Amino acid sequence: MTAIVFRHATVIPVDTQRRIIEDGAVRVLDDRIDQVGPDAEVLAQPGDRIIDCRGKLIIPGLVDAHGHAGHCLIRSIASDVNPQWMKIVTPIYYHATTREFWYADGLVSGLERLRAGVTTGVSIISSMPRSDDPVFAVNHARAYSEIGLREVICIGPAGLPWPREVTRWETGEPKRRSVTFAEMMEGAEAAIQMLDGSDDGRIRVYLTPFTIVPSIETSNISTPDQAIALTPDDRMHARIVRELARKHRVRLHSDAFAGHIRLAWQDKENALLGPDIHLQHCWGISPAEIEILAETGTHVTHAPPGRSTPVIEMMARGINVALTTDGTAPSRYFDMLQTARLFQSVQHVLRNHDRFFFPPGKVLEMITIDAARALGMEDQIGSLESGKKADLVIVDMNRPHLTPQWMPVHRLIHQATGADVDLVMVDGNILLEGGRVTTTDEGEALRRAEQEAIKLVQRSGASRYMHDPGWGQLYRTFKE
Repeated sequence: MTAIVFRHATVIPVDTQRRIIEDGAVRVLDDRIDQVGPDAEVLAQPGDRIIDCRGKLIIPGLVDAHGHAGHCLIRSIASDVNPQWMKIVTPIYYHATTREFWYADGLVSGLERLRAGVTTGVSIISSMPRSDDPVFAVNHARAYSEIGLREVICIGPAGLPWPREVTRWETGEPKRRSVTFAEMMEGAEAAIQMLDGSDDGRIRVYLTPFTIVPSIETSNISTPDQAIALTPDDRMHARIVRELARKHRVRLHSDAFAGHIRLAWQDKENALLGPDIHLQHCWGISPAEIEILAETGTHVTHAPPGRSTPVIEMMARGINVALTTDGTAPSRYFDMLQTARLFQSVQHVLRNHDRFFFPPGKVLEMITIDAARALGMEDQIGSLESGKKADLVIVDMNRPHLTPQWMPVHRLIHQATGADVDLVMVDGNILLEGGRVTTTDEGEALRRAEQEAIKLVQRSGASRYMHDPGWGQLYRTFKE
């Protein structure tokens, strides 16, 4: 077995003691963390590769527990008409994407995450999950496997109405058909069977219905007069999703907004709530819904800025809340460090500029160990501890904006970006070193993705949503 020793770094392992080791070292043996501690106490063996990390910071690999596959190759499209964005991009995903598109998007999203120090990323196939062709998920995962990252593929049934119209392009000619709820579940099961646990366990599949209650608002708050009772479709949906998850012993992921949690709890036996699921968004949920989340041990993930998400109230009740990027479209990014800083700033503004909320240590936990816990993977990733998977990131602190190098957690959260990442290791394999990708021809991947994105725009007619930058306009207006 090969071993690598990273020496003379500032190490922030996010371990149980929450140490900051100023002259620290990490020894990696095969795919596991072997030793973490002061440099003088970490013992190297003959034949170990030694990497001097003076002036650098070692942290656990960052974890993005919610993002959307497909976003990288449509970013900025329809970004100027945000209220209509989902209505515009969902038909594009459902009628203009090909199997090759999903592979190309996987390359770009994986490379973007890698360069930002994200070692584990969740990828939902489309903005609204699309499972009619499991090869979409397979191709996206193949790209991540080639790069060497961990990926959680999220696939499941779309929201109502069922059936859903889709267009398939396998032969180069579009073929339109209707897909029933049962067929969506069959496609999701096929993806689980083909992918879950593959690539030495680096690829996982979580069953992901669009929302936990499909009959009410799918991307916004439902008020009590709108969210009254579960429908037969809601009950059937929850029961079948639960049955498939139990059959294959996979975790669950979904979106939830005000009204969803209260309604889901009307069917306690099959409710998509509990310690085996993490829910994204939770905009506008009520105190009663917070209590349900706390009682059931449900995890929550939040992408800033969010809309009226009671983050502090949930965390005060002991609910595990992690930060996510939500993807890269229409105007986001996979840089978890910038996402963390945005979260901190938004929370300070929302709380009357009270900067005592969310000190940098807590924010770092929310993109490492808390995010790993939301995925049910905290025993493997999220911190640098002996026996855990060797997923780590080295940040080059020898930069003007990171000088002086004291108070390293503050420096990381307040000033660092993904561009400062110097080395990334996943499962003991170095994927990025000296800022250079070691596993994939990055230039070729980007050329391929550019071509696929152009083809997508041509197939979908999306060029009409590629607007001018609004020169000279204080407030965006349109002529048509």
